[in-house]
Amino acid sequence: MLFLYGTALCLTALGLLFYVTRPAQSAVPLDRRRPPAEESDSRLSKFAGSAVRAVERFLKNHPQRLYRPEQLELAGVRLTQADMFVLVITGGIAALALGLVIGGPFLGILLFLLTPAVAHLVLVFKISRRRSKFEDQLGDTLQLLTGGLRAGHSILRAIDAAAVEADAPTSDEMRRVVTETSLGKDLLVSLMDTSKRMESEDFAWIAQAIQINREVGGDLAEVLDQVAGTIRERSEIKGQIRALAAEGKFSAYILVALPFGIGAMLMLVSPGYVDPLFTEPLGWVMIGASIVMMTIGCLWLRKIIDLKF
Repeated sequence: MLFLYGTALCLTALGLLFYVTRPAQSAVPLDRRRPPAEESDSRLSKFAGSAVRAVERFLKNHPQRLYRPEQLELAGVRLTQADMFVLVITGGIAALALGLVIGGPFLGILLFLLTPAVAHLVLVFKISRRRSKFEDQLGDTLQLLTGGLRAGHSILRAIDAAAVEADAPTSDEMRRVVTETSLGKDLLVSLMDTSKRMESEDFAWIAQAIQINREVGGDLAEVLDQVAGTIRERSEIKGQIRALAAEGKFSAYILVALPFGIGAMLMLVSPGYVDPLFTEPLGWVMIGASIVMMTIGCLWLRKIIDLKF
């Protein structure tokens, strides 16, 4: 019975989605329309395209801050904002069906509501990983730049060569710098925008070194070699700090997960033992107090293990 209920609800949701995303009817009479061209796309592809176009029209009239294009680009996701919304809605419907089959309406609705948050967390994780990878590639990027400068190329030509030879995400960012400069944007402004976008203080130093050399002259390759040495020393210090802070972070993760682990173990071993916690008013008060204390503890631990360097 529960399975039939979940299936009916999913079919209703898909029907509503199809009704909302159906293409608008043409005002031209049917007998005056041009015969349709032969198309090889499947009905599923046509339906997906119609859904994306409908979401694009909605976003054009009602701009949303969620899954912004610049955020998707920064995460390295080759999707538009409309594509992302359609993907999240589809995933939410799938999560709703799974929750209905496994645990009933409450679990299905909970999974459906959690789908956008999970998608946002995935984007944040991909952005953080892409920025970290860009930071790790700075040493190789500087070697490519100095090699191009010693070969007689200009700084812009050296950046263009780095965009071709470097790995992603450095290649994407260097290609963007070349494109923006070709369109008339100042090189320093473009480089500083890259450092802000990737949150890289070391790359800001590189941009400032390039700008100072353009103003006063000198051997830019030698200057970049010195900057590369400073960046390598900073990277070594960062690695040592991460190693020393790893134990504290691991302890913080264990302390945060310990109450939930103990609660889950008690629910599995002796379910009746924890029932008053969810049925009695005093239990509700204890749950509320524990949530407040856990929040304070998590913020405190985060402040302790979040080292700035």
